[in-house]
Amino acid sequence: MTILVTGAAGFIGATLCKRLLHDGHEVVGLDNFNDYYDPQLKHDRVTDVQQYALEQNKPNFKLKKLGLSDKDGVEQLFKEFKPTAVVNLAAQAGVRRSLQDPTPYIESNIVGFTNILEACRYHNVGHLVYASSSSVYGANTDMPFSVHKPADHPLSLYAATKRANELFAHSYSHLFNIPTTGLRFFTVYGPWGRPDMALFSFTKAILNGETINVYNNGEHQRDFTYIDDIVEGIVQVIANPPQGNPNWSGKNPEPASSTAPWRLYNIGNSKPVQLMTYITALEKSLGIAAKKNFLPLQPGDVPATWADTKDLLVDFGYVAKTEVAAGIEQFVAWYKKYYSQKH
Repeated sequence: MTILVTGAAGFIGATLCKRLLHDGHEVVGLDNFNDYYDPQLKHDRVTDVQQYALEQNKPNFKLKKLGLSDKDGVEQLFKEFKPTAVVNLAAQAGVRRSLQDPTPYIESNIVGFTNILEACRYHNVGHLVYASSSSVYGANTDMPFSVHKPADHPLSLYAATKRANELFAHSYSHLFNIPTTGLRFFTVYGPWGRPDMALFSFTKAILNGETINVYNNGEHQRDFTYIDDIVEGIVQVIANPPQGNPNWSGKNPEPASSTAPWRLYNIGNSKPVQLMTYITALEKSLGIAAKKNFLPLQPGDVPATWADTKDLLVDFGYVAKTEVAAGIEQFVAWYKKYYSQKH
């Protein structure tokens, strides 16, 4: 297939591009290389993908620098490459930043996503897979979080934009018969990760002898999911566009499916881990004890996440396989190698 990956210079996007190339697909990457965090890391991820393609004799990777909010640019991209499937991972990320500066979230996550939907509508795309987020569960406390229960009380603008993506996708699936699948990611971590995520920032601080901020007094629980497990799930989903659910009823509307070719799935490890346990595993991997500054729960944060992933198991046989300690070791090995090459 020819697969368009938006956010191709991002953490998940770059890793997915390598896997799709490995599997023999033609991959078109799109990214705007914004400065939400160090753009050099994004460029280095792309270089890593390009080197992989060269080494493996897989010359089927093209990259376009483009923002999703550029409607004409997105339209031209679809005209030129005619993607069979689209994986939309491009978004303005970060729960806390959305409290201070909402505009980029609207431009990328709402306007940009609509541009992708419109392009899929007019260019006969066979399947749109897009990144949603565990943050859509917001004020829900009934765990594990299930796609079969409502998620209508987001606690941040970022979460609200992700929930909006799910609803926009349903409208397009219903009106124009575009198969769409939303994947609610749960705290992704691993090599090439984002500097604003806890594992990256903790590792940097601990190695520099600096104090780490531990929010919610360390009582956070997160369903930490290793990057390779996330990518495996995406790949399985791409190849299987959803069908309409013939048993769906408007009298008792089931939230994760529809009469339209539209589905929602959680993708996570299904094993919530206490933040302090996560930090302890990192300390062990680094061989250094962290200096900790305990702080209260931050606005927009949720105290716990836990994914019910039974639907992915039933529909695709998917199970996340990587234990947190092993995943952290892989990240630390990558981090040390990457930054040793920078000096």
